[in-house]
Amino acid sequence: MTAAMFPAPPVRSFAEIAPLAPELVVVFGGFALLMLDLFLDDRRRVVTHALAIAIMLVAAAMVWAGVGSGQETTLAGKFVRDDGADVLKLAILLISAASMAYIWPFLRERGLYKGEVAVLVLFAVAGMMLLVSAGNLTMVYVGLELLALCSYALVATDRDSPLASEAAMKYFVLGSLASGLLLYGMSLVYGATGTLDLGQIRVAATGLAGEDRVLLLTGTVFVVVGIAFKFGAAPFHMWLPDTYHGAPTPITVFISSAPKLAAFGMAWRLLAVGLGPAHEQVQVLVAALAAVSLAVGNLFAIAQANLKRMLAYSTISHVGFLFLGLAAGGEEGYAAAMFYAISYAIMSVAAFGAIVLLARRGFEADRIEDFRGLAARSPWMAGLVLLVMASLAGVPPLLGFWAKVAVLRAALVGDLLWLAIVGVVFAVIGAFYYLRVIKVMYFEQPAGEPIVVRGGALQAVFAVNALALLGLGLAWNPIMAWCQAAFA
Repeated sequence: MTAAMFPAPPVRSFAEIAPLAPELVVVFGGFALLMLDLFLDDRRRVVTHALAIAIMLVAAAMVWAGVGSGQETTLAGKFVRDDGADVLKLAILLISAASMAYIWPFLRERGLYKGEVAVLVLFAVAGMMLLVSAGNLTMVYVGLELLALCSYALVATDRDSPLASEAAMKYFVLGSLASGLLLYGMSLVYGATGTLDLGQIRVAATGLAGEDRVLLLTGTVFVVVGIAFKFGAAPFHMWLPDTYHGAPTPITVFISSAPKLAAFGMAWRLLAVGLGPAHEQVQVLVAALAAVSLAVGNLFAIAQANLKRMLAYSTISHVGFLFLGLAAGGEEGYAAAMFYAISYAIMSVAAFGAIVLLARRGFEADRIEDFRGLAARSPWMAGLVLLVMASLAGVPPLLGFWAKVAVLRAALVGDLLWLAIVGVVFAVIGAFYYLRVIKVMYFEQPAGEPIVVRGGALQAVFAVNALALLGLGLAWNPIMAWCQAAFA
């Protein structure tokens, strides 16, 4: 045997892996915390939690400073570092760090906090970062499964709860089905084009005809279905209400927010970068999913008495609005969809965070009636919750209003007048169940035990989160400009 038979692996210079610097910080930070946790008892696990937040903030600072951004692709084109990826990564890291602030006090109070929680969140964040930077179908799947496997474990954090165990099992089974459909679609796309590289798929798809064209379109259908599953779009939403309801509330804060940004990144990479030549067929599918999601999400949310389930069904409706931008396509459509994804992630953290702030051992504060008379007992807290619900409803000048305007305008530009009309109608219908929460807080008398609002750092985080919806609503142009620049 000679050395030529077993060539040495190529030596990677720092310049080649520099675009991966933020991801490496998160991954190595996760491994370091996993080792550190072996030497910490339950009373000192707050150290692990604080370090996890610090790691995400350091990675966010690196993305903001442009560390490693001089090279656009690495790993033979499998990893792409561009403006769109950086905007999404910055939002993912900051929103995930904010989500972590809600986890510690809730789980510690119930004796559920383990060091693995912080580690799983870090690896889930790493999966999201890889997903939005994927330049190859292989990287798409690696990032997606890293995120999914960590999410399954997080939902099952409360192993003694039948509700949480059932939610985790449904999430795992249906999530695995979605991954299988997506993988099958990718295999068909590979069979039609002969490549896994998204850029080369786009080039190859342009000249396809006959059976190869049919194979590509069939694969595209499965890819879109897989994306719809991961978003929780109707009619592939079966897992979402039960998962959001059954998971511990601070875990719901996390899985309802940042992963939506990663799902948008995956949709953008697959549909715009890879399958762009099939835009007409993709537009029909995504527009239909948008309309169904708007109808199912809003109509089912009206009937909910449990606040977590109401917010879960409203998530489906918000996915419908996001799909308006994806269906429109083009620079304006994808920029509007990205802006909506970021806006919704911020609103979702605040909405579920309000439940965490009011919950205590033996009182989960997850029913709408639990907020009855909150304005009389805590005017400040009621005012913050009002901002959150009004923003989700799309009341001007809050951030949610401008997000809806952006995707509706993109739909009009994309010649989807009928879909924009559907969006406006269901935006009005959706305002009803958000206003119902406001009515309960301000116009009904307090009942039951006195509501106790958590103080300290957690209340400060929630206040910043809620007030940001007003501040960013008044100054939304810079965020929209960053989103537009990412697709220019």
